[in-house]
Amino acid sequence: MRTTKLSGVIGITVLSAALLTGCGDGDDGGGGSDKPFAKDSADRIAAKAVAATKGADSMRLKGDMKQPDGKSVSLDLAVDQEKNCQGTVDTAGSKAELRHTNGTLYVRGNEQYWKTALKNRPGSDKVLAKVADKWVKMPADDASTSGMCDKQGLVASMDEDKSSRKGLKKGDTTSVDGKEAIMLTKKASGGETHTLYVATEGKPYILRSSVKGGDKPNEATFSDYNKPVSPKAPGKGETVDLKELAASGQ
Repeated sequence: MRTTKLSGVIGITVLSAALLTGCGDGDDGGGGSDKPFAKDSADRIAAKAVAATKGADSMRLKGDMKQPDGKSVSLDLAVDQEKNCQGTVDTAGSKAELRHTNGTLYVRGNEQYWKTALKNRPGSDKVLAKVADKWVKMPADDASTSGMCDKQGLVASMDEDKSSRKGLKKGDTTSVDGKEAIMLTKKASGGETHTLYVATEGKPYILRSSVKGGDKPNEATFSDYNKPVSPKAPGKGETVDLKELAASGQ
């Protein structure tokens, strides 16, 4: 049996890469002197938000997006600078829990998840029986899971295409989970609306980002900044080593 790519996990990178496609230059609409960031352009606010988010020790990313094939991806992931992480990924009911600690990634998927991941694999029925209700230890050299819990990589992926970050405008202040935020918005050429919400109190962390309209709508909320992420390695009786399982030919 070959190790398999995590079904739905790639949605994390796809989702995060879409989050800042609007941050950039743009006019200073809503810039009254009594308003937060009154002296900052949208470009400057976005730059401050990215820098603050990169500098945070940890964060929680919770979001939903639609892939081009029409399937929905939902994720809820807490991650820190040391690449500790824990959370869930759900692709059209194919759900997996994740824990990354001490350099090892553990995955516990539901039946639908493993049926999708092991589809058309020889002996998949036997493997399904062995991974059912178990935490599966993924091989350290598995390219499909590389970067999964890299906080800095997730944030960097949000800011890759700077050429698409022009034209954002400052909007009104609003509330995101009880925290005040300024809205930065833009209409993209495809008709979709991009909105970024940046905290106005304390450090200017990204609190929410959304894309409405188009073929890849998504929304993500960022929270729990600088809270400890301390996943526990599953017990030995709860764990199956996928590399050993593959080596055994089962």
